[in-house]
Amino acid sequence: MFRQIHFYLLIFFLLISISFSSHADVVKPALVEISVNTNGSFSIEVRASIEALLTGINSRYKNTKDAPNAQAYDELRALPKEQLLASFQKFENQFYQQIKLSFDQQPTAFKITAVKIPEPGYVKVPRISVISLTGEAPITAKSLSWYYPMSFGDNAVRVRQIDETNEKWHWSAWQWLREDKTSQPFSLTEVFTQQSLSEIISTYLVSGFEHILPKGLDHILFILGIFLLSIHLRPLLWQVTMFTIAHTITLGLSMNGVINLPANIVEPLIALSIAFIAIENILSPKLHKSRLFIVFGFGLLHGLGFASVLTDFGMPENDFATALISFNIGVEIAQLAIILIAYLFLGYGLRRHLADDQQYRKVVVIPGSLIIALIGLYWTYDRIIF
Repeated sequence: MFRQIHFYLLIFFLLISISFSSHADVVKPALVEISVNTNGSFSIEVRASIEALLTGINSRYKNTKDAPNAQAYDELRALPKEQLLASFQKFENQFYQQIKLSFDQQPTAFKITAVKIPEPGYVKVPRISVISLTGEAPITAKSLSWYYPMSFGDNAVRVRQIDETNEKWHWSAWQWLREDKTSQPFSLTEVFTQQSLSEIISTYLVSGFEHILPKGLDHILFILGIFLLSIHLRPLLWQVTMFTIAHTITLGLSMNGVINLPANIVEPLIALSIAFIAIENILSPKLHKSRLFIVFGFGLLHGLGFASVLTDFGMPENDFATALISFNIGVEIAQLAIILIAYLFLGYGLRRHLADDQQYRKVVVIPGSLIIALIGLYWTYDRIIF
């Protein structure tokens, strides 16, 4: 019986680790914001990985290492921003030719006015550059559509209508384009209408959930580490509550510009927090009160990781609090889903076959925490080195 339990437990954590490895290095979808002014001008901001554009690596690769141009992609990610800009300038004509902006189904011309490239940081996290374009929009246009080729990757696009004279604007909902198709037309006749409360809540609720499941591999491991030491409901909820309060604090502060740490500091520390929790599970036979303070401290750190997602996604200026709360609720729903799945498989599925908590610790907690600790330590090493 114990051999069977060990076998199934090993398979469970191996599947987790394999899944993490296969998703550890992916290209994020481009985020496109188009602003249309009532004076007849428009501007476009494309937030994307220029390295991915230059090498043709898009989201069809679950791991960039599987792409044929993986070596060239890694070399570009290590380049200083001036050298990467020079490489992109050779690519500009191809970029112009393949993206399309149409007003009332009529393509319009535009030009690149700026390309902002950050210095290379932690190279395992795609460097997000901002490509700015401008052009003239026909003042009688009633709709706008956008095309971004699949060869450049997935993209999300939204449109803002601006009436500077009357200080009015309207953001559309995001359209996520995962196929090689033109967006659905965006209306340009609702300058004075803001997004409804329900649209904001649903958009950021889904974004928060998806950041954890399936995209938040770091956070999934951290929650599993919290779960393993004690499957009893009360201490588990205390830990999750402390983690929630902490990451909400730093998420809010970061989004308001109060604190800001670069990814090459945050990412290794998050990986180290995973390893620390798992190692503590191995060394400590029971839950201590100090665990709550440790989880709170690491929650502050994970909140900075959440902030990077919202920074890329954007926040509505007039409904900042609503969007932030909705995102957090989405995160919490995903965390509870992880705990529920873990409980059904480990706490209920395996625990009932074991005599007591000591056997559960020997068969489940120690081997499971060991695997999590090894993954966390490897990620820490990998993120520091690169």
